[in-house]
Amino acid sequence: MSATEALPGRRRSRIERATLETRISATIDLGGGPVLVETGVPFFDHMLDALGRHGKLGIEVSCVGDSAMDPHHTVEDVGIVLGQGLREALGDRRGIARYGHAYAPLDEALARVVIDCSGRPYLHYAADMPEPVIGRDFAASLVEEFWRALIVNAALTAHIDLLRSRNAHHAAEAIFKAGALALHAATRLTGDPAAIPSTKGILA
Repeated sequence: MSATEALPGRRRSRIERATLETRISATIDLGGGPVLVETGVPFFDHMLDALGRHGKLGIEVSCVGDSAMDPHHTVEDVGIVLGQGLREALGDRRGIARYGHAYAPLDEALARVVIDCSGRPYLHYAADMPEPVIGRDFAASLVEEFWRALIVNAALTAHIDLLRSRNAHHAAEAIFKAGALALHAATRLTGDPAAIPSTKGILA
């Protein structure tokens, strides 16, 4: 069961989602704000902190779930919730830049992310992780699971490419930082506040 709420007068939303596997509450503020994350998965918290801080987003997430068994449900469900929140916060997407792209390095790792707030969900993900597990128990494949859940539920088009890396932690963090920078650029209010940036007059 999921509930989303766009908060009037601001590009902000509140989301709650409960399943038999996870219970999540979150707020997203495209204008910035605190970044407070507690999912029960330390490495994932680290990545979400990078997403909020480098994306200049206000993100507050609380998740209670079965992460002690396997982080998969937590990571995917938080991606779903944050994607739903982004979609609500963007509204009809009037006045936004729409497109954003960024490169982010972390030591030997280099990632590129390109985002279009198109209203059409599509993810191209090309990131061959150099190691299958990050830290003790975070599967490197969960990086893709998170971004797929977020991109699809936010109705974005995104191309994520890991250009080089020898360390999976560095690779994941470069992807999250590049994604944060691209998302910030794409969601900024840079155009006519009354105009939807599309020749169709709608982003869907």
